[in-house]
Amino acid sequence: MNHHSKKRKFGREMNQRDALVRSLARSLVLHENITTTTAKAKELRPFVEKLVTKAKTGTLASRRLIITRIGGEREAKILVEKIAPKYAKRNGGYLRIVKLPARKLDAAPMAVIEFV
Repeated sequence: MNHHSKKRKFGREMNQRDALVRSLARSLVLHENITTTTAKAKELRPFVEKLVTKAKTGTLASRRLIITRIGGEREAKILVEKIAPKYAKRNGGYLRIVKLPARKLDAAPMAVIEFV
């Protein structure tokens, strides 16, 4: 039974889902906006917003935690040094999801996720 399961499964096993979300998060941090399906964007937003909140403290412990969650030192450095200072006075809501027309190939609902 799937009681209390809030996360989307995307037809993948747990480790594949985690790798997918980490990969999307790294791309989002590097490029500051990405185009993906609406479901993936909705799943990605809370993951990245929690990382930005951690990055705002800028301590060594928070950097290490971000590195373990996102899986890359370069992305963690960008998150702590470039992205987090922009939102120092903001209490959340760092990302925006803008819906796009459906993809022509399979009619999947598409969206752009970007930093505000």
